[in-house]
Amino acid sequence: MGNSRMRVEHDSMGPVEVPDTALYGAQTQRAVNHFQISGRPMPAAFIRALGHVKAACAQANRDLGLLPEKMAEAIIAAADAVSREEHVEHFPVDVFQTGSGTSSNMNANEVIATLASRHLGATVHPNDHVNLGQSSNDVIPTTLHVAAAVALRRQLIPAVLELADCIDERALSLAGLVKTGRTHLMDAMPVRLDQELGAWAQQLRYGAERLEDGFPRLVELAIGGTAVGTGVNAHPELGDRVARILSRRTGVMFVIKPSRFEGMAAQDAAVEMSGQLKTLAVSLMKICNDLRWMNSGPLAGLGEIRLPALQPGSSIMPGKVNPVVPEAVAMICARVMGNDVTIGIAGQSGNFQLNVMLPLMAHDLLESIELLARGIVLLREKAVAGLTVDESRLKAMLERNPILVTALNPVIGYEQGAAIAKRAYAEGRPVLEVALEMTDLDEAELRRLLDPMALTGPSVDSGGREGEV
Repeated sequence: MGNSRMRVEHDSMGPVEVPDTALYGAQTQRAVNHFQISGRPMPAAFIRALGHVKAACAQANRDLGLLPEKMAEAIIAAADAVSREEHVEHFPVDVFQTGSGTSSNMNANEVIATLASRHLGATVHPNDHVNLGQSSNDVIPTTLHVAAAVALRRQLIPAVLELADCIDERALSLAGLVKTGRTHLMDAMPVRLDQELGAWAQQLRYGAERLEDGFPRLVELAIGGTAVGTGVNAHPELGDRVARILSRRTGVMFVIKPSRFEGMAAQDAAVEMSGQLKTLAVSLMKICNDLRWMNSGPLAGLGEIRLPALQPGSSIMPGKVNPVVPEAVAMICARVMGNDVTIGIAGQSGNFQLNVMLPLMAHDLLESIELLARGIVLLREKAVAGLTVDESRLKAMLERNPILVTALNPVIGYEQGAAIAKRAYAEGRPVLEVALEMTDLDEAELRRLLDPMALTGPSVDSGGREGEV
């Protein structure tokens, strides 16, 4: 804590030395001493949510007549400060700690008790007062749900929809451009750029829908279940009141779980949401890889688009510029997929009434949400919004695409079409020229049949209605 002076604190196990400037007490210090593992404390989003939960519990207990007015106000003020990240340095407990998150719960209880005691001018006890009617076993799952729901609602879902809107805008501006479609990375029938980009936008909108689908279960809270779900030592109305208070504080509508036993024994809602995040990561990686392929070159690759040049791409090759943003976002996606494996393992790691990998699950779920949100903003601002199209290259490649002969199948048959395509490819000539030599069709008819724009099908306007191109 930047000060070598120590003080002695006591808990049920006896005395322990704590840095003199630390707001926390003995139980937090024991966790710091024992769990010097990763050097990674719990995420800031988790600590903010924990402050909200503690403030909501104090307010509910005050309203129920279980906490004196002035003491409750002191606790609420201290918890609010925690929720504003004013004392982050006093939350040093490692992610890899006791599986219930008891150390983090007590860390909050001790910090809030110290601040509240100073404000009140009297002793506020971390267990008897700050933790009144609570257990780590219901507080930590509740905090996980609150932190994730708030981050999704405020950060990730808006970011996904903004990227989808940006792609739609770019698609509309590029609607008249036709390019060679590709399947198996090989030339296929032509598509319009707005169709290709529209597929990306739809992927993202489905991703946002999937996140929304999991919301009804994520906003259910275990608070009020205390140690094993029975609610021992908590007022019967505590949970409902805390959910209502948290709804007002965060703008996200929380409710109490229909079974708090399920809410503490299992973490299926978090596992489900992680699965939706993984699906979103899969969509984003597909989009990033498309962007990288389309940008490849500029001479020996596809070279269809140019992404904004952001930095030199090589320490040895002058003038080289790489697709750094799609690469960075692809790495984020890989991390999210890995986190999903971890969260799945964590979700089944408990016995009977309690999951015992809660801190790890909270850390990885919140990391996935934050990384995706930031990566999506980066992709929108630094790649999609500024990409340009090499129209002449699109046209040149399209004209030499032998697969255009597919449009002649109904007229000349598959076998003759295949022969034309093979010759056109072997001689490096446009299909139109070869077809003029190998069929009885005149040039006007061939141009009509092989018109790339006509082969892309009807257009779709902004209202989703199909019409003629």
